[in-house]
Order: sequence, then structure tokens, then C-alpha cells
Amino acid sequence: MDNEKTIDVLNTLITINNDRIEGYETAGKETEEHELKSMFAQFSATSQKCKRELTNEVNRLGGKPSDGTLITGKFFRVWMDVKAALTGKDRKAILDSCEYGEDAAKDTYGDVLKNDTETLTEAQRSMIRSQHMLLQADHDTVKTMRDLAIAD
Repeated sequence: MDNEKTIDVLNTLITINNDRIEGYETAGKETEEHELKSMFAQFSATSQKCKRELTNEVNRLGGKPSDGTLITGKFFRVWMDVKAALTGKDRKAILDSCEYGEDAAKDTYGDVLKNDTETLTEAQRSMIRSQHMLLQADHDTVKTMRDLAIAD
């Protein structure tokens, strides 16, 4: 197994989690709505947990964990949309933007599980599947809240 390739895959997931942490911490500071602050803190905590696990694995493999973000392209648009929606206090727009970001994170994990399994051990795949399920749960929370905002 190629440790360098494995480290690259794990660092991709660390970067996605860095994006979520930074984005949700920023969003939490921007909103005054307690329910959203709580949700953003929960999502940030999910990514902090995932990042710790991934970082530990990269370190174990002798690599250097990514400390950057992708705040470009897709993720940049998501967080700018969230910030604009928070400024306008538009709950549905905030949740739409969050769901878009959650889709991107979930899709990245899905792509790794689909395309990079040969570079990962069974233990690594299991960890990534567990993290993917946590992100799916966060996505579903946002989707449910968004659907309720539409109904209001």
C-alpha cells in the first residue's frame, strides 16, 4: 500500500473538515438565532472529531496533516451565501446554503469511498464510512430544518 497516496486521500478529507469548521464557526458568530448557533456548533464539533481521527491516522503513517482549507470555488460561494443570508436574517436561504455545503462534504467522502478504496486499509475505510454517516446525519438535519422553514 502506498502511504503517500493514502496520506493525500486522508488530507483531502481533513481539508473538507477544516472548511466545515471554519465555515460553521464563522456562521455561528454571524447569527443571533440560538437554534442556528447550536446547530453550527454541533456541525463544527462533528468536523473537529473527524479531523482529529484523520490527523491521527496521517501522523501514524508518517505524513503531515493538512492545515489548510479549500475556501475557494464551491465552499467560498457557500460561506459567502451563508454570510449574506445571515445578514438578511433569511433562515431558508441560510439553510439552503448550509445544505449545499453539506452536499459538497458528503460527496467528497462518497467519492473517496467509491474511488480510493484500494489505497486505504479496512480500518481506514471503516473510519471514513463512520465519518460519512456523521456528515449524512448533519446534512439530514439541515435538510429537515430547511424543509420546515419552507413550510413556515
